[in-house]
Amino acid sequence: MKVNLSKILFISISTILCAFPAFAVTEAGEIQRKENKPMQTGLLVTNNIADLNLGENPENSNTEIVEPIDFSADEMTNDEKAGTVTATGNVEIKYNNMRLTTDKLVYNQENDTVIASGQTYLYTPDGAVIKSTHVNLADNMSVGDMYNIKALLKDKSTVTAERFRRKDNRTKVLSYATYTACDICEGKFPLWQVNARKVQHNENTKNVNYNDAFVYMKGVPVFYTPFLTHPDPTVKRRSGFLQPTFGSSSFLKAYIQPRYFWAVDDQTNVLLSPIFSSEKGVILDGAYSHYFYNSYTSISGSYLKDNEKNRPENLGNIFANGLYDINEYWRMKYDLKYVSDYIYLKDRNLPYNDNAWLDSNISFERFSGRDYVSIEAYYYKMLSYNLRRRDVNQYRSINNRKPTVVPLIDAEFYTDPSSIGSYFKNQINTASIYHKNGANSQRLTSINSWELPYTSRFGEKYRFVASLKSDIYYINKYSRYNNNDFYTGTTERFFPQAGLEWRLPFVRATKHTRQIVEPVVVGVVAPNGGNKEDKIPNEDSEDAYFDDTNVLDLDRYAGYDRNDTGSRVSYGLRWSSYGDMFGRTSAFIAQSYEQKRDSYFMNALDSQKREHTSDYVGRINAEPNKYLDLNYRFRLDKKTLDAKYSELKAGLGPSFLRFNVSYIFLEGNTHYNDRYSQRKELYTSVKAKLTQFWSVRVYNLQDMTPNSRGSLEHGGSVIYEDECFKVDTTVKKYNSSNPDLDNDYEFGITFFLKTIGSVGS
Repeated sequence: MKVNLSKILFISISTILCAFPAFAVTEAGEIQRKENKPMQTGLLVTNNIADLNLGENPENSNTEIVEPIDFSADEMTNDEKAGTVTATGNVEIKYNNMRLTTDKLVYNQENDTVIASGQTYLYTPDGAVIKSTHVNLADNMSVGDMYNIKALLKDKSTVTAERFRRKDNRTKVLSYATYTACDICEGKFPLWQVNARKVQHNENTKNVNYNDAFVYMKGVPVFYTPFLTHPDPTVKRRSGFLQPTFGSSSFLKAYIQPRYFWAVDDQTNVLLSPIFSSEKGVILDGAYSHYFYNSYTSISGSYLKDNEKNRPENLGNIFANGLYDINEYWRMKYDLKYVSDYIYLKDRNLPYNDNAWLDSNISFERFSGRDYVSIEAYYYKMLSYNLRRRDVNQYRSINNRKPTVVPLIDAEFYTDPSSIGSYFKNQINTASIYHKNGANSQRLTSINSWELPYTSRFGEKYRFVASLKSDIYYINKYSRYNNNDFYTGTTERFFPQAGLEWRLPFVRATKHTRQIVEPVVVGVVAPNGGNKEDKIPNEDSEDAYFDDTNVLDLDRYAGYDRNDTGSRVSYGLRWSSYGDMFGRTSAFIAQSYEQKRDSYFMNALDSQKREHTSDYVGRINAEPNKYLDLNYRFRLDKKTLDAKYSELKAGLGPSFLRFNVSYIFLEGNTHYNDRYSQRKELYTSVKAKLTQFWSVRVYNLQDMTPNSRGSLEHGGSVIYEDECFKVDTTVKKYNSSNPDLDNDYEFGITFFLKTIGSVGS
C-alpha cells in the first residue's frame, strides 16, 4: 500500500493567512506601515503544513515588502482611547495577488493583534479558496489561531480543521483535520476521507507528526495508525522506513516487502528491501547509488536460495550502471547485467524479462568537435525461453556460439568542409570476438570516404560519395556450415564504392494544404563478390533485411563483416500532404535494380530466385484527423504484388470508443543460415467508455500462421474512475511457448486514492 500522509492533510493549507500584514489604518482609510515595524507578510503560498508561516519576528527578517495593499470596507471606525481600528461590512484586502474578504476586522495597535470574524475567505494565487469563521493574530502575527477552517484547493480536493495554531516556539498544529479529493454532498460521506486528531509540524526538527490518523471509505474506517512521523518537504533526503509493498504471485505466493532508506552521506544512498514470501522464504533485495559532481553509479540486485528441480540452487540478479566524466573529452560508461537462469526475471517480473538476450557492456568515449572515438566490450547471456521450447538443439547451438567482444573500437574523423562544401571522413573499426566453442576472430577495418553535397539553382539536391573500405582478419576455427571443414588464418579485403544521390522536391501550396512530391534516385557503383564468406564469419551483419528503411542507402548492412557488393540503381517516390483540413498524410515507394542476380538483398526470402529487380518496398502514414491514425509498411512481390512483409498499426474512432489494430506478416526465410519460420500475428483491441465513470477494454493477440497456436494472449480490464477514486481490474491468459508459463492466468486489481497513493495485487 502506497500512502503519502504528508500530502493527505494540509496540502496548501499554508495559504490560509498569507494576506495579513502588519498595518495601521489612518482616518482617511489608507493603510500604512506601523512606525518602526517593517511590514510583514503572513503565510507563504505553499503546498504543505510544513511551510505554514504566520510571519517572522522583525529582528530575524531583513526582507522589506514593498507590494502595495488595496483595502476597502463599508465602514471604518478608529477608537483612539482603546487603540483599535475596526472595519466592518464587505471588508476586502488585496495583496500580492491574493484577496481576503471578511465581515469584520479589528486591529489593536497597543496589543499588536488582528482579529477577523464572521465569514472570512482567502483567495490564493494558485486558485485555492480558504474559509474560516474566526482568525486571531498576535505578536506581529508570528503566532495565531484560526477556527473552523475549510479549504478548497486548486486540484478540487478539500481540507478541513477545527483549529489551526501557530505557536511561538516555531511549531504549527492542526486539530481534528480531514482531507479528501472527493466531491462532498451535504449529509453524505465522501467516498474516501482521511482524518487525523492532531497534526504537528516542528520547524526546528523539520518533522511532521500525526496522531490517530484514519482512512475512511464511505464513513467506515479501513486503515488506522496511532502515530506516524516523517520529514517535512524541506528535507530532501533522510534515513528512515518507506511505505512497504505487498502482493501475491505464482512464484512467491503471498509476500510483503518492507523498505528502509539509508542516507549514508550527501552522495550515497542504500535501499534495503528484503522480501518475506510464503513460498520462497526470505529474498534479499536492495539497491545502492553514489553520486559525484562528474559521475554516478547505481547497483541493484536480489538473491534467494531455491530447492526447485531443474533449476540452480542459488537464484538472483545484479544490475549495475554508471557514468564517469574523466575530463572534457573522455567519459566512461558501464551497464552490467547478470541473472542466474533464463526465467528468473520472468518469475520476478523484473526489468528485461522479455529480452531474448541480456547484454553487458563497458565503454570509453571521446568527443571532440565532429570527431568521435569509442572503446567498448560486450558480454551476452541468452534468455530466449521461446527458442528453448521450440528447438532446444538450436538454442544450445546458438548459446554455445554466443560471443564475447573485447575490445570493439570505433573512431570517426571529419575534415572541415572545403570551399565547395566537400569533406573527407575516415572511419576505423576493430573488433576481437571470442566464442565459447573456440571460433574466434579479430578484425581491423578502415573506410576512407569523400563526400560532396550540392544544391543546383533549380532546386535539385545532389550527394556524391566515394569510398574505399579495407579489412584485415585473423580467423581461428571458422566453419561456414558448422561442419569439420575449419579455416584458420589471415585474410584481407579491399572494397571500393561510389554513389550518387539525386532528389528534386516539387511543392504545391493552396489555401488549406501543402503537398510535396519528391522523386529520388540513388546510383551505386561497386565490384561484384569479394566477401570471402568461406573464410570470414558474419558476426555483425546477420540482421540484414531489404525494406523501406535501407532501400536508398549506399550500404544496406548494419555492420562491417559483409560488403554490399555489386552496382545498382535504387529509385523511389515520396509524397506528403499537410493541411489544416485533412491533417497529415505521407507515402513512399521504392525499388532497386541490381547488376548481379545473386544479391543477398534481392533473394533473402527465396534462394531459388535470381532477379535483377527487387520487390517493391514502402510505407504509408496517415493522420487526417483525430479519429484515424494509420501506419503501414510493406514489401510486395514485383510480379504478383503478393505481400512478403506487412506491418500495420491503426487506431480508429473517438476517445469514447477506440479501436486499435496491429498486424505483422513476415514470410519465412530459408536462405543461407538465417532460417526462421513464417510469422503472422494480429492484435486487436477496443476500449469503450460505457458511462461517465465506467470503461472497459478487451484485446486479443492471434497467431495466424498455418500451424497456428490460436490466441497467444487475450484479456481485458474493467475500470471505474471518478474525481477521487479509481479501481482497475485486469485479467489475461496467455499461451506461452514456455511450459512453465503456458496457459497461465494473471489477475490483478488496484485501488487508487487520487493524490494519496494506491494499493493492489
